[in-house]
Amino acid sequence: MPTAEIIGQATQCRSPVRWLSNWLGNPCWRAFMGFTTVAAGLALAMPVSAHHPGDDLDEVMGSREDFFQAVNKPAPPFSLRNARGEEITLDMFSDKVVVLNFVYTNCPDVCPLHAEKLAEVQAMINQSPMKDMVQFISITTDPTSDTPEVLDAYGPTHGLDAANWTFLTTRLGQSEEATRSLAEAFGHRFIKTDDGYQIHSVVTHVIDRQGRWAANFHGLRFESLNLVLYVNGLTNNVSAPPTANPKPGWWERLKNAF
Repeated sequence: MPTAEIIGQATQCRSPVRWLSNWLGNPCWRAFMGFTTVAAGLALAMPVSAHHPGDDLDEVMGSREDFFQAVNKPAPPFSLRNARGEEITLDMFSDKVVVLNFVYTNCPDVCPLHAEKLAEVQAMINQSPMKDMVQFISITTDPTSDTPEVLDAYGPTHGLDAANWTFLTTRLGQSEEATRSLAEAFGHRFIKTDDGYQIHSVVTHVIDRQGRWAANFHGLRFESLNLVLYVNGLTNNVSAPPTANPKPGWWERLKNAF
């Protein structure tokens, strides 16, 4: 079956779990996305939980991804605005998984690379039924320089899809420090230097569908596929037999398929 047909049928199915299970037995599944096998394995391995898929998801990802950090605490709330001047709050994305990062557009090195890394993750997610269940958010730490026009141009320049990505800045009347203070609440600092640049770390934050700050992916060296798998696990808050296990070696077989 051609890849395009697989994708077309996948997009007609609203449930990621059902979509994954439909294609696991198909010999052409690798032509679409190898990550589906692992995602299904994660979903089956996870115990039932009222709030998130379970500790097994963090344990599996922690054992496979060196730059993964489980957090498991309430996400810091925020009220900011987008390039159109509309107020945007974290609560507006309840029942979605949020992938959030902090950048500033004059950053000469790691910020553009971070944006392009997330664009790669978003492209994989948006080819699956997860597209409507995941929101990507970038927040500027330089509200003075990052005007609405700059915000609008940043996403397309770096391959981010506005269908489920937005770039936020401070609201009118908010201090310029507001977004940098928010970054500190998420555990890292953006320190302005005399030449207008900012010293900062690179972290991708993942917030689950109940507003729980689930995890961080640090730096730029994490595997994009691993972030996709983790997000998939958070979208699938479903019941599964507690004794079900993936077949031995499923992760290694998937890596080999790539």
